[in-house]
Amino acid sequence: MDKTPHPRTHPLYEDVLALLIAAGFVSLGIFLFHQVGLLTGGTAGLALLLQQLTGLSFGLLFFGINLPFYALAWLRMGPRFTLNTFVSVAAVSFMTDHLNGVLQIGKIEPIYAALIGGTLIGMGLLIMFRHKSSLGGFNILALFIQDRFGIRAGKLQMGLDCAIVITSFFVVSPWLLALSVVAAIICNLMLTLNHKPGRYQIA
Repeated sequence: MDKTPHPRTHPLYEDVLALLIAAGFVSLGIFLFHQVGLLTGGTAGLALLLQQLTGLSFGLLFFGINLPFYALAWLRMGPRFTLNTFVSVAAVSFMTDHLNGVLQIGKIEPIYAALIGGTLIGMGLLIMFRHKSSLGGFNILALFIQDRFGIRAGKLQMGLDCAIVITSFFVVSPWLLALSVVAAIICNLMLTLNHKPGRYQIA
């Protein structure tokens, strides 16, 4: 009898529900960042940065930036991962752009936004990873390298995110930049502690 453990799979309805919940976490975290001018890493961080520079909506920028990465996802990670990632990116783009219609914040301290926003985004990413999804961009690259070489996605993502935040030195104040780095560390610490190679398979 074959006793080889098989990767866990989720039925479609579980994936859909989980990805919507994850998108809600991530969009709320990004919303908090935007309220106080914080930045983050990955394609979401690039979209936030471009939003400040161009005035275009986060959702439009985030969705557009991720389009080139779907080819890598399809070739390396498979159609299910690609489709789930497309759904996640589209849901985060839509939710973030429309949160101000259901949520108005009069005041929020930047340090609170960094701590809670980073935690929310990290939790959302963790749910996405466990349901064969991501936020595209560097998430795809990080998961691919983890799958191939065993390097934890959280550690790689942390390095990439911190690098992107640091390049924004001339866009935000040193205090907000420092808080953005703290938020990136918190976000990726959630992944490093909770997402282990081999526990959830991509393919």
